[in-house]
This record gives sequence, structure tokens and C-alpha cells, in this order.
Amino acid sequence: MLTVITHLPSPSLELCELTFLDQETIDIKKAQKEHEDYCTMLEECGAKVIIHDENISLPDSVFVEDPIIVFDEIAILTSMGVESRRKESESMEKTFAKYRNVKRINLPAKIEGGDVLKIGRRIFVGLGARTNEAGIDALRDIIAPYGYEVVSVEVLGCLHLKTGCTALDDKTILINPSWVESNVFGDFTQVNVPKDEPFGANILKINETICMNKAFPKTIELIESLGYSVKSTDITEFVKAEAGLTCMSVPFINSTE
Repeated sequence: MLTVITHLPSPSLELCELTFLDQETIDIKKAQKEHEDYCTMLEECGAKVIIHDENISLPDSVFVEDPIIVFDEIAILTSMGVESRRKESESMEKTFAKYRNVKRINLPAKIEGGDVLKIGRRIFVGLGARTNEAGIDALRDIIAPYGYEVVSVEVLGCLHLKTGCTALDDKTILINPSWVESNVFGDFTQVNVPKDEPFGANILKINETICMNKAFPKTIELIESLGYSVKSTDITEFVKAEAGLTCMSVPFINSTE
């Protein structure tokens, strides 16, 4: 069964780490409602949603994608690109120890889950603000024995790789080519987001449904025109924190159910 780990937004979300955006006021009550609606959307797509609150005092704790990378065979705790977020790892290790053998990437190697795009046995990893070459090499060393190929992708204008591109299916990439190195995806069909919706490239595929941000109607229309089944929700407050749909969940196959 597809299970998704999420975390309630912290009341201190406004103090989150920012790299490319200026700090804005975040309405925490609105963010809480947006997160509730987000979890409902995932359930409507057929996922079992588990909501945590262990790190509620940590501003970025809602962004559970970054501290851990989960494969069918193993889970990997990341070293996190910023010090303030490293406290999030302990609870994620406890959570995934129930489902997977857990290994850890250690400093000075740096890597965050938002930079890791899994497409079949190929794993594309963003080289940018939060992930370095040593982090990519460390991930490769851990997962290569399981038959995965790791490909480095330069991230130019956004926080994480998956801010600038995500996979619609195993052959198709939704991408903002201004923000990520697009030639790495030469053997994929590339769908460019509308230029006036640069953040529209972050989608979350749950089972056979493409989950999207309501703030990007042109991108939604484009994806629907290609024949994909789409659900959308509002995550306006989280976008202020440089977040997208993928940031707030860790989907994985739970073989224990």
C-alpha cells in the first residue's frame, strides 16, 4: 500500500530557511488549513496518510521530504544543507526504522531529499544550494549495489532540483529549463512550464494522479491537455517558504500492510 508521511506545520514556520526568496508574512492558520486540505487530497488519491508532530517546534519540520530519501530497499537519512534543520533527522530515523533498513549520509557530504528525483532505476540529484558533490557521491555509494544509477544535475535558479523539474511518468519530465540543466534529460519527453508560472514544475504523483498547486492554472491546463488525471490544492503559504507539493510528504510502499 502507498503510505505517505507528513508533518503538521510549525507555528514558527515564518522563521524557515530561505535561499532565493525574501521573507514574507506567513498566515499560520491558513497554512494549517492548506496542510489539512493537502492531506485530504493525498487520501483521495488512494494513499494512507500518517501525520506527525514530533518536530513541531522546528520551523521547517513540515518539509519532511528533505531529511530522508526512501527507496524500496532502504531509507537514507540525509546530512541536510543547513545546520538549523539537522534536528529533524532523529524522528525520521525512528519512523522509518519500522519499515526499512536505515543508513545515514554524514557531513561534510551534504544532500537534501528535495534534490533527489527518482525515475525508475535512475536517480537524478540536484547539485546546488543544499546538495554538494560529496553528498551525491555518498548517495551513489549507498544505492549503487541495489542497481540504481545516480546522475548529477546542475540547479541554477531555485532551491532544489524538484523545484525546477519533476516526473509526470517514467518517460516525461515537467521542467523549468531556466532553473535546471535540461540536457541531462535528453532521452525524456520534456514539457516546459509556462514562463509566467516558473514554480509550476513541482508536481506530486500519487498512484495514477498528478497533484498540483492551484496557483498555477496554466500549468494545470497544460498537464490535463496531455491526458493526465489531475487534482489540485492551494499551498500559497508554503510557497512563501520556497516549498512545493513534494516538500511536505514522503511517499513509500509499505509492505507491512
